[in-house]
Amino acid sequence: MRPLLLCAWLLTLGPGLLEARAQSADTLRLTLIQTLQRALEVSPDLQAVEARQDFAEARYDQARASRFLTQFQLQTAHAVGPGLKIPEDNTFSTEALYLNPEVRNDWSNVRPFNQLEIQLIQPLWTWGELSGQIRAARYGTEVEAAGTRQKALEVTARTGELYFSLQLTEALLRLARETGEILDRAKEEVNRLLQEGDPTVDDADLFQLRITEQEYLQRVVEAEERHRIARSALARQLLLPDSLVIDPAEGPLVPLSFTLQPLETYLELAEANRPEIQQARAGLAAREALVDVARSDYYPKLFLGVSGRWTYTAGRYRQPNPYISDPYLGESLRAGLGFRLNLNFGQTRARVEQARAQRNEVAYQLEAARQLVRFEVEEAYRNVRIAQAALEARDRALTISKEWLRTEQINFDLDLGDTENLVRAVRENLELQARYYEAVYNYNRAVLRLQRAVGVLDLNVRRGTLVE
Repeated sequence: MRPLLLCAWLLTLGPGLLEARAQSADTLRLTLIQTLQRALEVSPDLQAVEARQDFAEARYDQARASRFLTQFQLQTAHAVGPGLKIPEDNTFSTEALYLNPEVRNDWSNVRPFNQLEIQLIQPLWTWGELSGQIRAARYGTEVEAAGTRQKALEVTARTGELYFSLQLTEALLRLARETGEILDRAKEEVNRLLQEGDPTVDDADLFQLRITEQEYLQRVVEAEERHRIARSALARQLLLPDSLVIDPAEGPLVPLSFTLQPLETYLELAEANRPEIQQARAGLAAREALVDVARSDYYPKLFLGVSGRWTYTAGRYRQPNPYISDPYLGESLRAGLGFRLNLNFGQTRARVEQARAQRNEVAYQLEAARQLVRFEVEEAYRNVRIAQAALEARDRALTISKEWLRTEQINFDLDLGDTENLVRAVRENLELQARYYEAVYNYNRAVLRLQRAVGVLDLNVRRGTLVE
């Protein structure tokens, strides 16, 4: 029992036995906010979603550009055309060759043929078709923007949990190393007492210490590997090189400074900030606009049309007679107003019904999203309360354990205590320290998940804070 007593007494000295390890030159110290902000900057998952948002914005620009010159194109044709075979006894001028019936196309003397054709259509009144397409595209950008925020919430929450996990593994590893240092000193003391012939110590005590040391070594390996996993996971999330080691600048794992508000407060915040609800609202508005687009086919569309053509082949002559045209030479221009109406009303009716069905689908999805968000917020809220109660209980238990340990140590110094009780007090104190760190981790993670469930986590991080 004596070596266990010695070990227990050494454990009461606390973390002061270990000196801080020197920080390597390739260590990157990051606060929690810095880590989360970097994750939002470099995450490929988020960048992939942002690319979809860029596509939606480009599609919106295209829809807005369609208001003017919906169709404006230039088409050219280049080939060879025949020259003219004019009789030698021709008495008509070059502008009246059409009067000579002997004039023929001469395919043995071909010439370059060039033609340019321009077409322009400008809608003037479309019964909401163009404006509906523009509104649908605009709400489409809001849908993708909400999707980007949803991914940002996911990335931020995952990175925050990885940061807390790294802090937790560092705390447990530090606790294990402190225990190892104490075991080494206990072995030295037992060996010294054996050499001095102390009757209270025998070889069995040394063997018992060696067995305890093996259990400790196994726990150290486990703690070190879990710490490496946590550090590697966070480095991968931040896209850091393998040569760079992350060191939390926040220091030891401590509870987040957070005041829990009433549940209704978080439900209202989630209604205004959750991207799933914003996405469904924007999708519903886009579907409403597409219903208007489909319905516009019931009515005639008014437009302005302009078309022009210029054709030229060398060696041919313009004939000014309005009834005579030369397909290889000439120019024309047409402009005017027109109406376009789709007369297949059965197909139009079916398209309108399809658009309405899709709108109703999104409306139901919006209500489902609201209910799911309310449940997620309430679940996260309850988990924070559970984690908070567990943390408070662990903190009180750890305080009681420290008082118990001090009492047993004083009694032992006065030769009034039970050695077995002191060993139990030391072991309980060590276990409670580990459980306290785990409770802090669970509490911080619960607060993080509540902020994500409310939909403000990424917004707070971009403003430089975690909770408000």
